[in-house]
Amino acid sequence: MSDDLFCKIVAGEIPATKVLETDRSLAIRDLHPQAPTHVLVIPKEHVTHAGELTAAHGDLLADLFATAAKVAEQEGLAEGGYRLVFNVGDDAGNSVPHLHLHVLGGRKLGWPPG
Repeated sequence: MSDDLFCKIVAGEIPATKVLETDRSLAIRDLHPQAPTHVLVIPKEHVTHAGELTAAHGDLLADLFATAAKVAEQEGLAEGGYRLVFNVGDDAGNSVPHLHLHVLGGRKLGWPPG
């Protein structure tokens, strides 16, 4: 484990509003939502960002995407649609150095984002 905010949340050292949990990931509500539904899916294993992923992370990624799909279903987003986003680096707005997948929905999302 690292010492970043999400590692501390996964370890139970910092409280968060849990939406769903698997053996490999934790889904929590974003503190600063950018849509009516904004959930972060965080791997329990520390990976700094998507740019560090390798083929060895295949099972981890499968779990993140399966968890995101379950969150979308549970939150009533599956039928109308939702967006999945990974931010990499400062210019993309990545403020926590721990891989996390944003699940956004609950309204029509514009394109292009940003």
